[in-house]
Amino acid sequence: MSGVSTEENGGGDPRRAIELLWGVSALPRRGPKPKLTTADVVRAAITLADAGTIDAVTIRHVAEHLGVAAMSLYTYVPGRAELLDLMIDHVHGELAAPEPDLGWRAALTAIAEDQWALFHRHPWLPQVATSRSALGPNSFAKYENELRAVEGIGLDDVEMDAAVALVTGLVRTTARSSLEAARLVRSSGMTDAQWWERAAPVLAGIPAADAAHYPLSSRVGQAAGEFHNAAEDPAHAFRFGLARVLDGIEVLVSERQP
Repeated sequence: MSGVSTEENGGGDPRRAIELLWGVSALPRRGPKPKLTTADVVRAAITLADAGTIDAVTIRHVAEHLGVAAMSLYTYVPGRAELLDLMIDHVHGELAAPEPDLGWRAALTAIAEDQWALFHRHPWLPQVATSRSALGPNSFAKYENELRAVEGIGLDDVEMDAAVALVTGLVRTTARSSLEAARLVRSSGMTDAQWWERAAPVLAGIPAADAAHYPLSSRVGQAAGEFHNAAEDPAHAFRFGLARVLDGIEVLVSERQP
């Protein structure tokens, strides 16, 4: 992602992060009542990230946004790494549980669509690689809802975990592509169609790049470009890929039927 970094969460003190995520009280604090709460700090950090990138979230910037001294934020969070865990868990709280009477396929579709929308509300979220999950209540609820969608359909526990990982991984990857495409349009000032209008005449003048040399690329690329009115459509890739992943799970489930 040009100009945008990727970060790992889970880089802070896991014990302190988990205490903060679950609201485990620290030792009683003496002195005047704090002006803020940890939730205030987390919401401020999310506001900054939503308006820019995850790079915008520093202890200093969050403190400036809240109108307090940077050192005072360490009263609420040990550091930026723990703050990132809290941010992830907080936005996971926006995800809804699927309706209870949906079949497994419809439930996984609803989950995927909800997460697709979440990534677009919080464009910084797919910038964070979550190999170490934020082990908070909202993140646990997210995983619980994902697993509940495939509970009892004929998969074993490891397969259930793998099935939901396939779905959520697809959402993250395609949402990231979608956000990158939108960011490129903003930074370049050109839509994909406008970019190709400029590039196509130049490419057409290069004999080695003609359809005779690359017949499949020319045919399929033209068909896809005309269909999407762009070189690619991440939303289409998301929904096409989701349907194919669900098809694969359905085949596996069907094979288990007596």
